[in-house]
Amino acid sequence: MTTDELKASVELALQEIRPYLEADGGNISLVEITNNTVSVQLEGACLGCSVNQMTLKNGVEATIKRHAPQIKRVIEINGISF
Repeated sequence: MTTDELKASVELALQEIRPYLEADGGNISLVEITNNTVSVQLEGACLGCSVNQMTLKNGVEATIKRHAPQIKRVIEINGISF
């Protein structure tokens, strides 16, 4: 998979989960993909949400890995990783 194809797969995954985040007043954006690690930025209500780390692990990371199995982890740009 090329870099552009990988980015498109990750964006597709984010589009799939974005409506759930938006329903709670939040959002997510792709920052970069480096060494099979996806960096994302949580936005809006997701920033202060007490379950945002669970959302990253169980929602975002699982969805991205389903679309792009070569991805090994997803990190939030504040440095918290899974």
